Amino acid sequence: MAESIDELTIHYEEDGRVVRKEIAKEVLSKGAWTTIMFLYQDLDRKSDEYAKQKVSIRRYQKREGSFIPRSKFEISSPNQARAISAKLQDWFPEEG
Repeated sequence: MAESIDELTIHYEEDGRVVRKEIAKEVLSKGAWTTIMFLYQDLDRKSDEYAKQKVSIRRYQKREGSFIPRSKFEISSPNQARAISAKLQDWFPEEG
């Protein structure tokens, strides 16, 4: 269990091999409930190459000094990411 936000990661190794590579991490909110967005790539075991980038938004609850994963949402394609971004821009336009 992670005790600090800096320790939270989705990097994953299996038999000394990186099968999920974390590329970037953005903390969206902190506190008893923390939300983090990760940019990552999964290893395609057949081709031994990393697949296209994906995004995972994860929520953690801090209890008794440790962060416990509670929920996650995966953005699995660039098209889905652009659609989410466009809708958020529509719902929350910049104030000028």
